[in-house]
Amino acid sequence: MTMSNLIDEFQEYRSKMNDKILSADNKVMKRIYSVDTLAYQEGALSVKTKEMLGLVSSMVLRCDDCIKYHLEKCFEQGTTTEEIFEVFSIANLVGGTIVIPHTRRAVEYWEALQQQ
Repeated sequence: MTMSNLIDEFQEYRSKMNDKILSADNKVMKRIYSVDTLAYQEGALSVKTKEMLGLVSSMVLRCDDCIKYHLEKCFEQGTTTEEIFEVFSIANLVGGTIVIPHTRRAVEYWEALQQQ
């Protein structure tokens, strides 16, 4: 799989499944998605900071899909590789060594984002 395919496959799958979930017209699910969107908007904290916090949380919770999503958002916000590795260091400190495999996949995805 090429680096570009890694990104494309994730984005296509996420979009397809989100459409299916939201098309069920479940009020609670729609509100959860809405709160998620609102939480990451500019406020007392910048969008970039919030995305880095989301990345740390996702790594500690070991959610690879969430990690990819927040890596994309961090990339869009101009987060540097040095900043990303500081995020990784906090996630591994808080989450322990079980986070290392997720860090490996995160580095692979971050490199793919940089190469696109």
